[in-house]
Amino acid sequence: MAQNGPSPSLAREAIGLREVLFQSITHMAPAAAVAFSIIVGANYAAGALPLSVLFALVACLLVAISIGQLAKRLPSAGGFYTYAARGLHPAVGFLVGWGYAFVEPLVAPLLFLIFGNVVAGTLNQEFGWSYDTWWVVSALAAAVTVFALGYFGVRLSTGAGTILGLFEILVFAGLAVTLIFQAGDANTLSVFGTGFADVDGFAGLSGVIAGSVYTILAFIGFEAAAPLAEEAKDPRRTIRLAVLYSCLGIGLFYVLTTYAATVAFGPGKFAEFPTFGGGNPWDALARGAWGAGWVLVFLAVANSAIANANASANAATRTWFAMGRIRLLPRPLEHVNPHWRSPDVAVVVQFVVGVGVALWLGLQYDPLTAFAIVGTIVTAVIIIIYMVVNLACLVFYLREGRADFNPLLHGLVPILGILAFLPAFLTAVGIKAFDFVNALPYPISLVGPVVGIWYAIGLVYLVVLLTTRPERLRETGRVFEEEPAAEAGIR
Repeated sequence: MAQNGPSPSLAREAIGLREVLFQSITHMAPAAAVAFSIIVGANYAAGALPLSVLFALVACLLVAISIGQLAKRLPSAGGFYTYAARGLHPAVGFLVGWGYAFVEPLVAPLLFLIFGNVVAGTLNQEFGWSYDTWWVVSALAAAVTVFALGYFGVRLSTGAGTILGLFEILVFAGLAVTLIFQAGDANTLSVFGTGFADVDGFAGLSGVIAGSVYTILAFIGFEAAAPLAEEAKDPRRTIRLAVLYSCLGIGLFYVLTTYAATVAFGPGKFAEFPTFGGGNPWDALARGAWGAGWVLVFLAVANSAIANANASANAATRTWFAMGRIRLLPRPLEHVNPHWRSPDVAVVVQFVVGVGVALWLGLQYDPLTAFAIVGTIVTAVIIIIYMVVNLACLVFYLREGRADFNPLLHGLVPILGILAFLPAFLTAVGIKAFDFVNALPYPISLVGPVVGIWYAIGLVYLVVLLTTRPERLRETGRVFEEEPAAEAGIR
């Protein structure tokens, strides 16, 4: 799919703050995150899971501030790798892009697995249909839907995300309020301490930190607005606000819903919550609280999975497009559909990767185990990137942005952000550097070697680029949004 002449640009100023905000919100998949990502953490944090959510909220809010400060100076579809390249060094920018280009495309298959599990589980429970057959069929249907939304342009995909995102938030917030009222005297703020973190091997703070690996996974996506910078109106302001508002707003939503589930189920036995209701505990809570209203929760989770997969595909394909444009990835990835102005080759590749990963791991293990493995890989790499972006913010404003340097926004916040993420990263990759860090069990323990191998390959590629194509590394710091579309292609 080679092109003659410069590659067409993405659709400039096609979307506003609302669409960009919901790109981040739907990438976080509020309902699916509450129903699956966060509750995996109960295996380790037990009844202290609300504290793990607060821990993740504070850490992610710190990096959201850093991202916002960089986005207002460096609006680019390259997002994180542009920030790292300009703030630190093009080689660091490449390694950030290398990591993001690896894990961001894995988010969609995560959600295909969730969609398949939710739909197949419900069909099995209600009609006795084969779970093993229908999770595969459902996952494929989700992949095809996301492919269509991505192929036909950013207006369609982000517009759909706005509608889908509002629905899931309203349903789960309503259910959470119902559960809190029904809990009555069982309501207690003690779940925001370590007292109920009583899982063998993960008691106290170590359980809260291990649980935070999965609560951080629930937050991943608030930064997904950044790769839409070249398609957003007033990107310097729009991206900054979208990242901050999505992180804070959905973070408070997570606190509300996790607290509601904990007091409704019982903090003393909350380690059993992930297996409640046949592995779909929020469905069971909804049936008890709302009766036939459980259907709304089912629709919210299924919708959330599609919306998140769609948003992650948008972020992944724009990152691939940007890296293809500067020849860090194969050139065909920069191809833009002349009619829909979507990065169509990248959309096709994302579809193939999404289907392949979801079916391969889902069939080798089961959808929920596969979800935990891939989710931990994504979290480990994204935490690395978050820490690098915090550092990039500090250094960028000490160098290029010296005149605007603010000791709080560009000094203290990035440093605290790095420190806040360190324990969860060490837990995710199995490095027991402190007494409160414990390694996760097999097969999740494979995450460290997988991430290490990927970055080892990246380092080899980096050495090749440094010796043969150093100009391509320099392009990681280029801000295309500021250039005329006709000049944006790298020839």
